[in-house]
Amino acid sequence: MPEYIYSSPFQTYIREVIRQKQSLGYKYDSSARSLHKFDQFCLEYGCTESVLSKELVQAWNQKRPSEAQATLRNRVVVVRQLALYMSRLGIQAYVLPKNTLPKEPRYIPHIFSNEELAALFRQTDACHYRPEVPNRQWIMPLLFRMLYGCGLRISEALHLKMQDVNLDDGVLTIRDGKFNKDRLVPLSQELLQRCHAYVKQVHMFSGADAYFFPNPNGQAVTHNNVYKNFRKFLWRARISHGGWGKGPRIHDFRHTFAVHCLRRWVLEGKDLTAYLPVLKTYLGHHSFSDTSQYLRLAAELYPDITAKVEHAFGHVVYDQIEMEVSINRNSLM
Repeated sequence: MPEYIYSSPFQTYIREVIRQKQSLGYKYDSSARSLHKFDQFCLEYGCTESVLSKELVQAWNQKRPSEAQATLRNRVVVVRQLALYMSRLGIQAYVLPKNTLPKEPRYIPHIFSNEELAALFRQTDACHYRPEVPNRQWIMPLLFRMLYGCGLRISEALHLKMQDVNLDDGVLTIRDGKFNKDRLVPLSQELLQRCHAYVKQVHMFSGADAYFFPNPNGQAVTHNNVYKNFRKFLWRARISHGGWGKGPRIHDFRHTFAVHCLRRWVLEGKDLTAYLPVLKTYLGHHSFSDTSQYLRLAAELYPDITAKVEHAFGHVVYDQIEMEVSINRNSLM
């Protein structure tokens, strides 16, 4: 995380909030960035004392031109956390009532079908050399298969280094994940074979510290570059896209992986009470509630497994906050 310099009257409290959050395992990178912007805002606003007034908070909470609802909510929430911390210390701070927070935009996950995945992978396989990413024709086919086949977050895939890809044992080491925890992720036999072929093309002379998916400068391929390619692959695969923020998203490969796992386990007669903790660990989730959302998705998407999911986890499925999903009832891998 960048070392931000805080200079407003709230600098001490801001640093302490960040320290506490990170001590609990949260990266808090984007929130620290928002607090830095708030710190600068306070200086421009003319704050001279550490009083978090209602007037100041309301000024900060004003929606900016072209600002996304999610961005607004995130920066409002982080200053509310600061206010809560200051209030607990007995310092005057206006805490925005929770019921007045900007509504959280609800994204509807898109679960890719067998046919959609096959069409997407055909397009990744057909991509060709580009000067800005010379190894594009090797990177994109493997990267997107890894996102789906391993259920990785895009940031986890892009941060992989050669030392994290064990081709002997067929295991990825995901370092410093979302909650600052490392985890091991096994590769399927097909993915392992593809990794071997990829390394021969891209990493014949690379060291252990080289990024597994590199750009021409030796840094990791950027998220923006991957997203641009993703949109092209969707279009060529004739999969409609709702526009920025509406999806399908790159993260939906991870959602699809989880739902496909659950369906496969149910159809194979596996005990979900034993396998759900496995999925939780595999995905690097912090709590069971993060993983249990996929029970509802799986039950709503596929009538053939609904009864079994409800029998094993009905209390979880129906206690979940209702989620709408982009339903595609085609067969799965």
